[in-house]
Amino acid sequence: MDWLSDNLWAAWLSAAGLLAVAELFSMDLFLVMLALGATVGAVAALIGAPVVLQVLLAAATAVGALMLVRPNLVARLHTGPELTLGPAKLVGSQGVVTQAMTPLQPGRVELGGEIWTAVPYGDATAAIAVGEHVEVREIKGATAYVDPVPYRPS
Repeated sequence: MDWLSDNLWAAWLSAAGLLAVAELFSMDLFLVMLALGATVGAVAALIGAPVVLQVLLAAATAVGALMLVRPNLVARLHTGPELTLGPAKLVGSQGVVTQAMTPLQPGRVELGGEIWTAVPYGDATAAIAVGEHVEVREIKGATAYVDPVPYRPS
């Protein structure tokens, strides 16, 4: 028992290591907060704090990390940029009209190096001539709904 009381820091450090390894399997960011508390307990043991103080510091650190650090980490890991795939990624991009269009007669637009069927968006009386720059407002099926815009290089 003397060895354990002299080397309690090693027990704390072992517990921290085991909790950290177990976290690799759970991936819940819960056990790593407990490992952080155990690490603080090991530091307290190394500087010669009484066992009761070691336990209190470890518990306070673990609870504090669970309440203050973990929610921010979880929120940050579960958010990110919106991923758009397929034709939806063309919404907001600009293109050039290659065949004139009216609301009743679809035309063609070059978007991202591809030719798309296009019709004017919204305004039922708009006609868009060849060479005009347009911005994609919506994609439905294989048709791009576009509005004329002043040219702005990307």
